[in-house]
Amino acid sequence: MDRDYDLFEEAPDGFPVWRETVSGFREARLHLFELSKTTKNECFALHLPTKEIVARVNLRTARGRRPLVFQITYDQEFAEARAKVFRLHGYEVDTVHGNEAAKILLRVPRDYDLFIIGHAAPEETRREMAAWLKENYPRARIIALNSPQNEQLLEVDFNVKINGPETLLSVMATALRAA
Repeated sequence: MDRDYDLFEEAPDGFPVWRETVSGFREARLHLFELSKTTKNECFALHLPTKEIVARVNLRTARGRRPLVFQITYDQEFAEARAKVFRLHGYEVDTVHGNEAAKILLRVPRDYDLFIIGHAAPEETRREMAAWLKENYPRARIIALNSPQNEQLLEVDFNVKINGPETLLSVMATALRAA
């Protein structure tokens, strides 16, 4: 069953203006890109029950914008909690579940500052995503989250054991300075 997504346009005063509701990720993405052709304002697709932003277009390019993080999760509960913490610390966050959704959304290049690969997938799945990101976004910084059972991923720029947000936020700040 397809999820419903609401499409919004951010008005110049910073408030989101609802545009429409569509069913299915691909349909949301298609409608979002059509909407983006009619405005220069930032537009985004949101799954309201989870508050997950699944796509953005017309991102602000002005210097001093909030850093934009793309989070690939394999465990929705942890991803939502992390996204809330990131937003509280001044980051914009796009979150997707799994490699295939990430690859679909990332086919259209965007100015992501940082990619985060979640911990709750087999090592091969995480390595595959890291390699794909390096190939398609060669200048981007990538952080892999690792549970105590995970091996560190050699394909990424930073590895972080999941033990609370403080360490991750510190590594994110370091990664952004190094970019």
